[in-house]
Amino acid sequence: MKTILIAEIGENHYGNWTLCRAMVEQVAANGATYAKFQTYTAEEFGRDHAWYGEFKKVEMPTSLHFEMQELCNQLNIGFLSSAFTLGSAGFLIDKMGLNKLKLASSRATDLKLLDYVNSRADQVKTIFLSSGMATLAEIRAAVDHLSEIETIYLLQCTSQYPTDDKNVNLRAMLTLRDTFPRHGYGFSDHSRGIDASLAAIALGAQVVEKHFTFHTALPGDDHAGALTPETLDELRQRAERIEVMLGSENKEPVADEKTAIANLRVTMEEVTYE
Repeated sequence: MKTILIAEIGENHYGNWTLCRAMVEQVAANGATYAKFQTYTAEEFGRDHAWYGEFKKVEMPTSLHFEMQELCNQLNIGFLSSAFTLGSAGFLIDKMGLNKLKLASSRATDLKLLDYVNSRADQVKTIFLSSGMATLAEIRAAVDHLSEIETIYLLQCTSQYPTDDKNVNLRAMLTLRDTFPRHGYGFSDHSRGIDASLAAIALGAQVVEKHFTFHTALPGDDHAGALTPETLDELRQRAERIEVMLGSENKEPVADEKTAIANLRVTMEEVTYE
């Protein structure tokens, strides 16, 4: 599969690390390119944050980061995580040695974080940047602050969990493609099912990101619009078929049309009209 497929485990492990390991195994078994996590501590957001208690339950300890990275290596799948603060970005770069980072929609306007990541372009070569809640001007500013990064993928995203069909707005992905032709483009999908992701691939998305869970009815914002092992496998298979059918931009007879040309086609000289 040519499309980069990011399966975000995120917070869907509920802080149960046995469950998290099983999710990584299923993500790898069903065709994702990356298993993605979220790197932060509740303390970084502050005890007065409205979601401090929830963050505390699902924050991933340092040791688990390294364990999950090793598990991904064993399963031949990439390890990827979202950096939310200068501290978490530094940890992922300096301690874990990552050369690819995800930056969530909520950080698209965090210029201090973007500038720090940009200053580490000697190591950080690829950024996946989601664009939920952002205007085109804000995305342009973010790209300017990441000017030293070798490869940037801009992901159309809607920060609604799950996203209503009317708010998916896949054509905005093409606006990102046309506005920032030097950069890659794709789709971070929070909608129900896999239709939006498949449509994005048909429109040329180079990256598709989608949450992963074992059941879409589990409690929490990131389950209803998530992939399961079965739908991840289906998405991979259908994506591969779409990639084949997209073919090339050339308009000329293909080799398998030779029989039709020989038996069905007439030349202009043979065409007569009464």
